[in-house]
Amino acid sequence: MPGSDALSDAQRRTLHALAEVVVPHAFRELTPECDLGALTSARLERLPPQTRNDLALVLSLLNNAVARLAIGGHWTEWSQLDLARRSESFARWGRSRIPIARTAHQAIRRLVMATWYATPVALKDINVPSPLHVRAPLHAWEGPLDGPDSTDGLVATGTRSTPPPSPRGRSLEGVITRGATLRGAFRFSADVVVIGSGAGGSVAAAQLAEAGREVLILEGGPYIAPDELTEDEGALFPRLFADGGARATTDLSVSLLQGAAVGGGTLVNWMMMLRTPDHVLTEWQQHFGLRDLTSARLAPLFERIERALDTEEVPDAAHSPGNRLLLDGARKLGWHAVPARLNARGCVRAGTCSLGCRYGAKRSALETWLPRAFAAGARLLADTRVERIERLEADTGQGAAPMKRVHAVTRDERTGEVIGSVTVDARTVVVAAGAIETPALLTRSGMGGGGVGRFLRLHPTTAVLGVYEQEVQPLSGIPLTAMCDEFARSAANDYGFWLEVPAVGPGLIASAIPGFGAGHREAMQALAHTAPFIALVRDGADRRTSHGSVRVDGSGRTRISYTLGPLDRQIMRQAVAAAARLHLENGAQRVHTLHRDEPPITSSAGLASLKARSWAPNDVTISSAHVNGTCRMGTDPRISGTSPDGERFGERGLFVADGSLMPTAPGVNPQETVMALASLVADAIVARS
Repeated sequence: MPGSDALSDAQRRTLHALAEVVVPHAFRELTPECDLGALTSARLERLPPQTRNDLALVLSLLNNAVARLAIGGHWTEWSQLDLARRSESFARWGRSRIPIARTAHQAIRRLVMATWYATPVALKDINVPSPLHVRAPLHAWEGPLDGPDSTDGLVATGTRSTPPPSPRGRSLEGVITRGATLRGAFRFSADVVVIGSGAGGSVAAAQLAEAGREVLILEGGPYIAPDELTEDEGALFPRLFADGGARATTDLSVSLLQGAAVGGGTLVNWMMMLRTPDHVLTEWQQHFGLRDLTSARLAPLFERIERALDTEEVPDAAHSPGNRLLLDGARKLGWHAVPARLNARGCVRAGTCSLGCRYGAKRSALETWLPRAFAAGARLLADTRVERIERLEADTGQGAAPMKRVHAVTRDERTGEVIGSVTVDARTVVVAAGAIETPALLTRSGMGGGGVGRFLRLHPTTAVLGVYEQEVQPLSGIPLTAMCDEFARSAANDYGFWLEVPAVGPGLIASAIPGFGAGHREAMQALAHTAPFIALVRDGADRRTSHGSVRVDGSGRTRISYTLGPLDRQIMRQAVAAAARLHLENGAQRVHTLHRDEPPITSSAGLASLKARSWAPNDVTISSAHVNGTCRMGTDPRISGTSPDGERFGERGLFVADGSLMPTAPGVNPQETVMALASLVADAIVARS
């Protein structure tokens, strides 16, 4: 790493002092085994520049006496305070009315938690077993199912007592060029440049290549080969997710989990396949002019996508305890709940879906669409971040679309160093970089305006944790095999919420659980007996013009803002209450929400207390893995980003093919919708030439 990016001695001292507050036992009984202060500094320095600089700024502020007094209540340098005063001051930040104090509290807490719970010492402290590929299954809900020796279905069957010895996903070395080999300046040309290789980009690339187009795919993230998918959260999470796993709104009130390696979100998602609901399509037709997006037109396309991804319903014997609790609790209450339909073949129930599938079972883009694209002649450059798109010709409105030049830089994934540049000339450019990067790229290219960067739509998500007498081991088994959609259309205008069971990694759940110190450690040590439900809300119930935005500031930094609308907050309260009620119905001893400084619920009488809990920024942990909008399809250029065909208004030959196209949040896990929209965009491109 360049020396200018390293922390100063004062920043290191401050970070070390903060880490001791967040995880004090790492500096007491476990000190000889782990230098958490040094590990946290190293992790911070490996983060992408924007995220790293934001955290370094927080540390610098704490080295300023005036800032320390304003947000901490003292003049003294942090490293000179005793632990009790540091802890008191740190807790005060989290309760502060000063937004930057709450943001600083969350930034430091999450960084330290994510670092600590990636260490073997911490995993031993909370009794987390080794990854499945190095041991035999310990529970009935992990490993292959007993039965005939076949792997044709979703769940691998057979009587093996040990997991597969090696990854099944075939390596794509030789057809993917890693950024580390692209040193210097390179120039290419192609019929089509596809920017991004996730659910949208991979589908578009495959269809266009199979239609005879010369396709070059540019992916800003790394290519991670199957044998690199070690199921080690600490090593993989920063490589697999955007901004090193630290992407969030500017105030850190909402964490955004987006895949950022070759394969994008398909590499790290939980495999749920759901079609766009008919009532959502009707809303898009009526309010956004998308008259051709009918269920009749999309049904055959959904069927083709599901066949291509080996989509099947999860068999009853494959549910983990958490998913079984969701199904059983819903049945007791008379609520509608169903087994999930997942895109997998030969699943061994390893429980680490968020870290990629080393077994090749998840039918991600790396196993499906990208190999099809490569077989048809497409090429892919990894670690190649697109900076801007340049117009090379004026658009006369006649004949072929004007030529464009895509400008990108290549990076060495190990160091993050920019080592080269790539330019690609093409008449057709497909931007499929996701609902954060796509509007940022268009804005940097002078192609923004209208709906670009506006109308950010999420499925804001929070967790409700039930602690049970029996073990439920949330780290093992298929994470998501059931959903309760009883309240998916609970609002009068077809907005609502649904409940699922998440994939849980120690670092991820530690960052989500509020608090620090001894109380937080106790919660983590109870993890084996903790079942998490997540409540996902279809935002936009109040039909506000904009919930969030993505903009590029004067220094070129991407800024993400998001606020819950009043009706969305009301629905989130209902969702949390429903999840808590499910836990209590199943016999949970206590139920925890992710609100700061709130006691657990131990009986149905305690559900009433949920109404008074705060939903202000950083008073409750909210995240989203479903990031949509920001370049939505429509007929009005003033409030939309593209035409109904996915072409950017005023930019012939420039198309969008990712979740940013969605006019509203879809109200279901979105990967199948993204794939369908990308397929339609590819059809439109082919039809024009």
